[in-house]
Amino acid sequence: MTDTDSKPTGTPPTNGHKDSKPATVPHVVIVGGGFGGLTAAKKLGKQPVQVTLIDRSNYHLFQPMLYQVSTSGLAPADIAAPIRDTLHKHKKNTRVLMEEVTGVDTQQQLVFMQNQQPIHYDYLILATGASTNYLSHPEWESRSPGMKTLADGLEVQQTILGAFEEAEKEPDEKKRKRLLTFVFIGAGPTGVELAAASAVHIRHILSGNFQRIGPGDARLVIVQGPPRVLPTFRPELTKKVEKKLKELGVEIITGVHVTEMDEHGVTVGDEYIETENVFWLAGVKASPAGQWLGAEVDRGGRVKVQSDLTVPGHPNIFVIGDTACVMQDGKPLPGVAQPAMQGGHYAASVIADRVAGKQHQEPFKYFDKGSMAVVGGTYAVVESGPIHTAGFFGFIMWVFLHIYYLIGYRNRLQVLLTYFFAYFSAFRRKGGTRIIMLGRKQAITYQQQARTLDKPEADTLDKTAT
Repeated sequence: MTDTDSKPTGTPPTNGHKDSKPATVPHVVIVGGGFGGLTAAKKLGKQPVQVTLIDRSNYHLFQPMLYQVSTSGLAPADIAAPIRDTLHKHKKNTRVLMEEVTGVDTQQQLVFMQNQQPIHYDYLILATGASTNYLSHPEWESRSPGMKTLADGLEVQQTILGAFEEAEKEPDEKKRKRLLTFVFIGAGPTGVELAAASAVHIRHILSGNFQRIGPGDARLVIVQGPPRVLPTFRPELTKKVEKKLKELGVEIITGVHVTEMDEHGVTVGDEYIETENVFWLAGVKASPAGQWLGAEVDRGGRVKVQSDLTVPGHPNIFVIGDTACVMQDGKPLPGVAQPAMQGGHYAASVIADRVAGKQHQEPFKYFDKGSMAVVGGTYAVVESGPIHTAGFFGFIMWVFLHIYYLIGYRNRLQVLLTYFFAYFSAFRRKGGTRIIMLGRKQAITYQQQARTLDKPEADTLDKTAT
C-alpha cells in the first residue's frame, strides 16, 4: 500500500448503455455482499448516489459461525440474512442484483456479468472475498471440502452425519474405523473451531444413539504445518488451546504437511491415516479481481492497494476485504471480518466526500479489535488489547465482542440473544439439528443455496406437505 494524492473522480456515463446513470447522480457499483460490501452499501444508502450491489447469492453469510452449521449447532438460516432485507431501509437509492460478475472494463467503466448486460459505474467497490486454496493440489477439492461458503458448511455437516450412519451398518471393523476417522487440515482459528466443535458434537451424538458405535470409536486428528496451532496467537495461549483440544479427544500433529490424499486416506509426513472424512482449512486465495483490473497482486492474488484503498491509476476503484492487500505496520492486514467492515466504511466515506466536493485526505487506518477462537462448548481464547485469556471468560468476551461488533445487519441485541440461546439449545438437545438431506459427500451448489434461502414459496410447500 502506497501513499496517493488521488483527486475526486467519477466519469459520467458516455456509453449509452441502458443501465447507465445520469451524470448528476453518481452510480456506485459494489461487487460482493459480504461484511465489507454490505457495510459500504449501508453507508452509501444515506448519500446522494445510486447504489447497485451485485452478489452471486441473495444472502449475507455470517461466516465466523459457519462451523456451527457444520456441527449441527445452528441452522443455515441462523447465520444467513437476505441482502434485500438487510438493505430494505435504503431501497430508494439501492438495488440488489443476484448475478455472477465476470470482469471489469476500467477504460469504459463497465462491470460485466454472466447473465446481464454490462452496467456503468462512476465508482466501483470490489469486495469479492476469497475462496479455499488447495495450493498446488486442486484435485484435493473433491475429497476435502473447505469452510468458506454455506454450501461448504452443509457438505461438512452431511459428511459427518453420513459417516455415522454408514459406520453403524458397516460389519467390517477396519472400514468402520476409517468411516469414524476425521482429519482436519489446518489449525488456524477455523480449523481449531471446527475440530473442537466436531469433538463435542460427535461425543453427544454417539452417546446412546447408536447400537454398534460409540464415542470411543471416533478418531479426530488436526494437522498443522507450523510447529503450533493458532500460530498468530501468543505461545502461552496456544499451549492452553492444545491442552483443551487434547482433553476433547483431538490428536494434534504439527510441523508436518499433507503430501498425498486419496479416496481412503491422507499421508501426513511419514504416516498414512486411513479416513474418508478430510476437511481442508489450510488456506485461502483471493477472487480474480486483480485479473479483472490488470492490477498488481501479491502471491495470494490480493490486489495491492494505495493508502486510500484505491487501485493505482484508478482513483475511483476501491478494493477491500479479503480481495485487498492492505499493508499496515509493515505487514498485510488479516483476511477477517473487521478489516473488511472498516474498509467498507472508509471507502464509502471517501466516495461520500468526493460527491460532496470535499477532499478526503486521511489514509485508511485499521483498528484491531482483537482475535479470538472458540475451542469447544464454552471455552474460548481471546487476544484483545491488553487482555489475553482462555476459558469461560474468553467465551463471554467472544459472545459480546465477536457477535455484537461484527453483526450490523439487524438489531444487535436481538441477534446477540438469538445466537446465544440457539447455541446453548443445541447442546441441550444433545447434538443439535441432525437431519440428513443429501447423499454422503454430495456437494450442494452455491446457486441452489442462493435460490432457496429467500424463497417465500417454501412455507406454502411445507403447509401443502402436511
